[in-house]
Amino acid sequence: MSQITQVSQTLKQLLRQQQITYKDIALKLDMSEANIKRIFSTQNFTLQRLEQLCDILHMRLSDLFMLTEKQVQKISQLTAEQENQLLADPKLLLIAVCVRDAWKFDEIIDYYDIDKHQCIQLLARLDKLKIIELLPNNHFKSLIAQDFRWIPGGPLEKFMEQEVMVKFMAPKQNEKWLFRFYLRGRYSQSSIEIIQRKLNQLTKEAAVLNQEDADLPLNKRQHIGLLMAMRPWEPSLFENMRKQHGGPTT
Repeated sequence: MSQITQVSQTLKQLLRQQQITYKDIALKLDMSEANIKRIFSTQNFTLQRLEQLCDILHMRLSDLFMLTEKQVQKISQLTAEQENQLLADPKLLLIAVCVRDAWKFDEIIDYYDIDKHQCIQLLARLDKLKIIELLPNNHFKSLIAQDFRWIPGGPLEKFMEQEVMVKFMAPKQNEKWLFRFYLRGRYSQSSIEIIQRKLNQLTKEAAVLNQEDADLPLNKRQHIGLLMAMRPWEPSLFENMRKQHGGPTT
């Protein structure tokens, strides 16, 4: 992720926290709301424009850069102990997922069969695990980066393989695929690396969109699962039809 993208994300988060809209910014800078949206969408920030936005936020430019650096330092991978503790308690895992997806405290207890006292206890456990920072009045801040990854071959990845991915690939009768596409072929190593880079970029863009939607009401967002996988593989149907290349016959 580029540095200007990181700065842009931090700005959007600060604006949401202070409930400052693009329209508010446009009025203060004597610009159209469309121009403000364009600046943020293209990330075309001059230093002067960044300084103006910081003035609106009542902070210094150096403060913005410092906060951006802190955002970058969020956890990109849990430890094996953290993963095991999440898996040991399904409700703790649920709360961790809700926090990462920017659910608010009241939304969690309204949507799931978890009462207020239990939710506070679970959040306290996440705070102790250094997964969140617990704040006053049942507020909390996630310490997990949006594009974090499980430990390769670790507890959460094994859980996903055994319990989630199989069910994900077999939707219930009333669940429709929003998109499904299977691609196979024979590629050179350089082409494989290009595809991997593009897949990694897509995961980062999806993480940014998830963060940008964080302030929308819960009923304006829906659970979405996105599975991307790539590995050397040939369907067994084809594999069984291979010629057996033994030694030369006489």
